[in-house]
Amino acid sequence: MSAKWKRNTVIATMAVLVCAAVALNWKFSGREAVKDAEETGTKILGEATLVSGQEDGAAEAVDETEVYTGSDYFASARLTRQQARDNAISLLQEAADQENADQSVINEASQGIQVLASYTMKEAQVENLVTAKGYKECVAFMGDDGISVVVSTDSGELTEADVAKITDIAVSETGLPVSDVKIMAAN
Repeated sequence: MSAKWKRNTVIATMAVLVCAAVALNWKFSGREAVKDAEETGTKILGEATLVSGQEDGAAEAVDETEVYTGSDYFASARLTRQQARDNAISLLQEAADQENADQSVINEASQGIQVLASYTMKEAQVENLVTAKGYKECVAFMGDDGISVVVSTDSGELTEADVAKITDIAVSETGLPVSDVKIMAAN
């Protein structure tokens, strides 16, 4: 087998596995487990409780599953994106850690991990800068073919000025051309 064929096979396998991870995470995002746990009164292993402070110093517990599986599109989208990335990185790490792994496979897996980490950093920068400009919520999805930014506004619509502002942020933070930037309003 040629090195090029092996490399292309690894890349194709990684792409299929990432897509499968995204699909599985979307389908089985824990909603069934949460429902079963609520019905039986048991706690899900690893389930955390978020605590928010109140003025009187008392703490109000907030169930993390409500934060991520409720009707909040943005929190759910961020969680799904993170789970898919974590799974992809895990698969790449496993490929690199195999005893009989070829050096080119190890290098490609390492490069894939670095690319995913770069995407995560750039997405966070775009999200933070967009919300700093006064938009209610924002979530960004970056891939090889560009970046998509979903923004929540009071009106549910984006003006040309909004799109220009957000596009400028995405282009400056990612280095992508304008043609690879997609801006959408959340409905």
